Amino acid sequence: MNNLSVEKISKTYNETALFSDLTFGIGQGQKVALIGKNGSGKSTLLNIIAGTEAPDSGKVVFRKGINIKFLPQNPEFNPQQTVKEYIFEQENDVLKTISLYEQYINGELTDPEGNLFERLSAQLDALEAWDYETSAKQILGKLGIHNLRQKIGELSGGEKKRIALANTLIEKPDFLILDEPTNHLDIEVIEWLEQYLSTQKMSLLLVTHDRYFLEKVTSEIFELEDAQIYTYKGNYSYFISRKTERQRQKAADIARARNLLVKELDWLNRMPKARGSKAKYRINAVEGLEKTAAQKVVEEQMEIKVLSKRQGKKILELHRITQKFNGVTLIDSFTYTFKKNDRIGVIGKNGAGKTTLMNIITGQLKPERGTVITGETTVFGYYRQEKLLFRPGQKVIDVVRDITEVIKLSDGSTLSPSRFLQQFLFPPAMHQIAVEKLSGGEKRRLQLLRVLLSQPNFLILDEPTNDLDIYVLNVLEQYLMNFPGTLIIVSHDRYFLDKLADHLFVFEGSGRITDFPGNYTRYKNHIHDIEKENKGSEKRPPGKQKEKIAAGKRKRLGYKEKKELETLEIEIEKLELEKEELLLKLNGGSDDHRQLTEWSEKFEVISKEIDDKTLRWMELSERL
Repeated sequence: MNNLSVEKISKTYNETALFSDLTFGIGQGQKVALIGKNGSGKSTLLNIIAGTEAPDSGKVVFRKGINIKFLPQNPEFNPQQTVKEYIFEQENDVLKTISLYEQYINGELTDPEGNLFERLSAQLDALEAWDYETSAKQILGKLGIHNLRQKIGELSGGEKKRIALANTLIEKPDFLILDEPTNHLDIEVIEWLEQYLSTQKMSLLLVTHDRYFLEKVTSEIFELEDAQIYTYKGNYSYFISRKTERQRQKAADIARARNLLVKELDWLNRMPKARGSKAKYRINAVEGLEKTAAQKVVEEQMEIKVLSKRQGKKILELHRITQKFNGVTLIDSFTYTFKKNDRIGVIGKNGAGKTTLMNIITGQLKPERGTVITGETTVFGYYRQEKLLFRPGQKVIDVVRDITEVIKLSDGSTLSPSRFLQQFLFPPAMHQIAVEKLSGGEKRRLQLLRVLLSQPNFLILDEPTNDLDIYVLNVLEQYLMNFPGTLIIVSHDRYFLDKLADHLFVFEGSGRITDFPGNYTRYKNHIHDIEKENKGSEKRPPGKQKEKIAAGKRKRLGYKEKKELETLEIEIEKLELEKEELLLKLNGGSDDHRQLTEWSEKFEVISKEIDDKTLRWMELSERL
């Protein structure tokens, strides 16, 4: 039985049909991801399902009696409200009773009759709320929410996102709707949320660009494209392999329709007028063929071919940089010399100082202590977390024209602002639209375009994956893999970091920044191994522990193991290249169904082989 039934809903915005006659259902315990290009209507569809926006036609029906919660992409808050008031101010008898009980314990309630504690305890017993309270506190703790008396207006963007998320999870709804839940969350919270959602029995409908999240949480994918829904019963890997097959079939259907349309039109033109009434079914068939034949055979693809300025030998040097904020040390005596083709990922908890370091690097903030030496040829391109700034009424094309009238590309050719916008998937009809009317993802894409127009050779991307769709991210990744300059990525997107970073700046707290050689998955495995070893050390008696440490010191790498370590590095690099080639093939598609299946299976085998060899490499490296 469906928890949700969507029946023939349609929505048009600015004379553009976002979707038409959509019909689908989501059953109990079913976990579905909704994906689609920026501006395709994903958030609008979620708002309609959640009841915060009305469709032009059709209806949305939830199973009677189920509890529904919705986390919008940009939740609204009362800045004067406390965290506790926001989280527990819900039409729920259990939460109300827990809130009263907490107020009594904290001495915030008077008790003139002297029996308030007994009455509240009895109510909590009757509502079976003790486990509920424990679960609520666990969720708050995992999300890093500890100060419930703090006013919401004093919180950062990431903190607000966490309390909004806590508000939706604490009630343990039967049906949960999430719009970009991982935006502004740090990696630890994302991984906890990933684990939590994958083990709950609730129905789930979410929009996210986080491909690891899609892979681990969802069991089905709805793709919103061409104003229709396409269903894939599997996770993200399955979607990638099957989408190419659907595109091939669509191209074949369009070609067939165009051939038949030519024949039918020829027949209609030759048909005597007196027989017109007898061929109504063929006239109707022609109308259907015209609709199919008018579809695009090849989807528009974003292109990034921006020129980067030449980079000299000296790029950037940081010498003993120290920075504090409100008495808290964010960066403590950090030193690093940047090299050409550096690919650096930056990770750490929200508020750890990541953006502060980026501002120091680009000269927008002077450090309290230390020296920053910038090379003469270094040109920064800084893609910030902050929203795109524009003049009221400023048109899309003016964002480009304000910088230049001629855009030079990496292949030596030039483009006009109009043609350049089209390469970034802004069709001519959008060029005269005011920027404020764009979707969140379209504004972010325009912001990226503006940063690249400065022709940077030192590119800093601060949370670049927020609000960008998966299709744009894939193109951006390909561009960044071939970017000729220095690259820094501050991100919570583990897939993005794994694909692009070859070492990490890890903000560990108290101003300490560690340079880890490897991508995020290797770092995560490294931390897991250390934690596992520490747990083992705690369980061993002191004498046995000393023996193991001594044995570890004696057990150095032999000749064969050293050769194995060298071979592993070469093998992993080759496998990564092979994996990348397979992914390009899968994205490109094939007319041969068996070929697609073979590529998909080989992709899984290679991924597992890379993981196994990486673990062995880490084991040998630590002993070395």
